[in-house]
Amino acid sequence: MRAKQLLQQYGLAPRKGMGQNFLVEDRYVERIVDAAEIGPRDQIVEVGPGLGNVTRALAERARRVIAVELDRDLVRVLRDMLGDLPHVEIVAADILEVSMAQLLGSHVTEPYKVVANLPYNITSAALRHLLESVPRPTRLILMVQKEVAQRITATPGDMSLLAVSVQFYGAPRIVAHVPAGAFYPRPKVDSAIVRIDTFAQPPVEVTDTARFFAVVRAGFGQRRKQLRNALSHGLSLPTAVVEEAMRRCGLDPRRRAETLGLADWASLAHCLPGESMPIGDHAARAV
Repeated sequence: MRAKQLLQQYGLAPRKGMGQNFLVEDRYVERIVDAAEIGPRDQIVEVGPGLGNVTRALAERARRVIAVELDRDLVRVLRDMLGDLPHVEIVAADILEVSMAQLLGSHVTEPYKVVANLPYNITSAALRHLLESVPRPTRLILMVQKEVAQRITATPGDMSLLAVSVQFYGAPRIVAHVPAGAFYPRPKVDSAIVRIDTFAQPPVEVTDTARFFAVVRAGFGQRRKQLRNALSHGLSLPTAVVEEAMRRCGLDPRRRAETLGLADWASLAHCLPGESMPIGDHAARAV
């Protein structure tokens, strides 16, 4: 049954405030499931299952699917539509308010993957929550706005706080671009499927993660300024001190934050003076 007809059957309509745009083209459902590379022993946490078309495709390959849906009206639809699949669990919850350990329950020690359709307004917060989870997923497959996908996968020269925040925890790549017409209702922008394979350990040596992200956040705090000025302002350090530290770790003080890679940020966090600083909402402010 098509998305519009199914919603009408239940007396529902897409909620704009919740960013509800339902994926309706089967070929992109397959791209999502293929990108996850699901085996018969896998357990999947799905965020934002919507009307369940991706959920059912996941369930055809996985041992266990935990679908987390915030909209309780959609939870009712999902339980009706997927009631024939005993290995699918529908959880009515806000993904930002529930831990992965709670969702996985007695299977918490087993690896899991995340498949998520993230509304724009919670993308950064959800990414932070998922990537900093204990235990962390081995892989994430995300449907996000195309612009966000480009920011997540950026390289030095176009880096952002979001890019650093994601790439510290995993290796992202764009799997496919998804046109607006693949959704109901049709959004104003195109989307993309992003795959993130998480690291067992960060790709750079960082002794204090909180300090690392405090330095990164300060560097991106005033993007139009040279890095020496942005860091001086953001960390409350004299400009001369910042310049000396940057030269010690081989960085030109005139560079801008978007030109630095993870190794540069790790070096800066080591060279700059000061005690550990609170991590704050580094990813939540990235978009």
